[in-house]
Amino acid sequence: MIKKISIALLSFTVAPAGAVEPPTAFRDCPQCPEMVVAPAGSFTMGDDGGFKYEKPAHPVAIAYPFAIGVYEVTFDEWTVCLDEGGCSKNPDDHKWGRGKRPVVNITFDEAEGYARWLSAKTGHKYRLPTEAEWEYAARGGTVTEYWWGDEVGDDNANCRTCAPAISHETYPVGTYKPNPFGLYDVHGNVWEWVQDCWRPDHANAPADGSARLDGDCRFRVNRSGSWYYVSTNVRSAYRAKFPAAAFSYGIGLRVVREVK
Repeated sequence: MIKKISIALLSFTVAPAGAVEPPTAFRDCPQCPEMVVAPAGSFTMGDDGGFKYEKPAHPVAIAYPFAIGVYEVTFDEWTVCLDEGGCSKNPDDHKWGRGKRPVVNITFDEAEGYARWLSAKTGHKYRLPTEAEWEYAARGGTVTEYWWGDEVGDDNANCRTCAPAISHETYPVGTYKPNPFGLYDVHGNVWEWVQDCWRPDHANAPADGSARLDGDCRFRVNRSGSWYYVSTNVRSAYRAKFPAAAFSYGIGLRVVREVK
């Protein structure tokens, strides 16, 4: 059964980590990504103690709730878009398997095309998250390096140094625990495309959660880190760039659906 967003979800507010009840998930169609509503709220984006392109840390106030994918978009979900003519590419799975693994080997434009197809199919506005929305949702009200704390620990995420043994591949989405907002795999598994054009720091970044489009748009920002990268690269504040026209076995996407 398809669930509708309730008014109660739209009044959900940020509380300290551990005090947040994950909101109820919903889908706009049986084949659509599962979504949860992230509440309006404020947070500190970036990390003055981190890498140079994570600086300066700065306050961001997101005045609107938005729905965001519980999981990274999967091969199963992408295949529906392909079968219905909304997507034209059948991405290589690198012989790891498809199904519930995150879709990979898609460009920025192809990721945006998937969101446009969802919009046309459902009548709701789907898109890629902005960089600020992504970090806000990934943190889930926390202020630590990872949503679970400042140490990566073992078996909290899929990355090169996140477990005693290296995975060398993606894992099915939802393998690990969700963050306080109910989101899975916000650290590792695959990089996720966001809207923003690349700039090497946060100087003069928007303070309202909007996308930054005044940078080098030949490169778009990636968030989350991936199975291939070490734990420092999957931190909440970590950001990287990738050519918008290129694709990789380490890059996928997570979508946002506007509810305002």
